[in-house]
Amino acid sequence: HLTKQERKEIVNAIIEAEKMTSGEIRVHLQKKCKRDALQEAKKVFHRFKMHKTKHRNAVLIFIALESRQFAILGDSGIHGHVGDSFWSQTRDKMVSCFSKGQIKEGIVAGVLNVGEKLKVHFPLGNEDKNELSNKLTEG
Repeated sequence: HLTKQERKEIVNAIIEAEKMTSGEIRVHLQKKCKRDALQEAKKVFHRFKMHKTKHRNAVLIFIALESRQFAILGDSGIHGHVGDSFWSQTRDKMVSCFSKGQIKEGIVAGVLNVGEKLKVHFPLGNEDKNELSNKLTEG
C-alpha cells in the first residue's frame, strides 16, 4: 500500500517532528486489524515498551491498511496535557487525507500535528535522547 519512497517520507516526518521535543512518535503498519484498532494499538504500544519513556510522552499512530482502520494512542504524560479533543482533531486531519486516497499524506499530517503539540508540552532539553527508533514498525 505504501511505496518505499512514501515510507521514507513518513520516517523523515517522524525525524522532523521529534527535532524539537523529548517526545517520541512511532508509526506502526499492519495489513489487517482483527478487532478494534484502539485495542490493537494498545497491544502494540506495550509490545514496543512505549510506556517506558522518561516523560511518558510517546505517541503511537497505528494503521491497519487493508482493514482501513487506525488509532492514535498517546501515553499519560502527553494525554494529560492535550486531552481527547486533540486526538480527535488529529484523527480528523488524517481522515481528511485518507478519504481522498492520500494515505502517506494523512500519516505525515498526523505525525507533524502530534510533533507540534509535543514540542509545546515537552520541548527538547540538553539531556534528552531519542528513546525509540524512528523506523516504521510492521506487524
